[in-house]
Amino acid sequence: MSFPRMHVSLYVSNLAASVNFYTTFFGQAADKIKPGYAKYILEKPSLIISFIENPERVQPNFGHLGFQMETFEEMSELLVKASTQGIVSKEEIGTSCCYAIQDKFWATDPDGVQWEVYYFHEDAEFNDPHYASQDTSACCMPPVSQKEQINLSELTTVNTCAPSSGCC
Repeated sequence: MSFPRMHVSLYVSNLAASVNFYTTFFGQAADKIKPGYAKYILEKPSLIISFIENPERVQPNFGHLGFQMETFEEMSELLVKASTQGIVSKEEIGTSCCYAIQDKFWATDPDGVQWEVYYFHEDAEFNDPHYASQDTSACCMPPVSQKEQINLSELTTVNTCAPSSGCC
């Protein structure tokens, strides 16, 4: 067991739908399920995450959560599994985002919480437009309905955006 571990607790509107999504996303069953409550204890990445069913407290647009993967291969394996299960909302391969060149994909849970799973290549000299823009199509948080797919055979292609190009 790795310590310290991060703990996150999220309010959800439908516990069963959330458990179905997160069992697929995390690749494991919940460690604890009680009325209105579920908890996953993940070893890799080291995280404890719990879900409390309370539709009135679900808060949209708080930001996003994510995992940085150690290798490109690990990120790619998770992408294939998530794609097979139909939970990938967007793929970004070779993107320049958050002052970094990354390969990533996004999955959006039943309440709209967006998860970023990424592999970091190197730092970049510009930030994505998301933080300066109210446009939700800007990079770092794809719209929930967006389903842009990239062929996995293209994963080795690096296609970075130029500063101020608006391509993120």
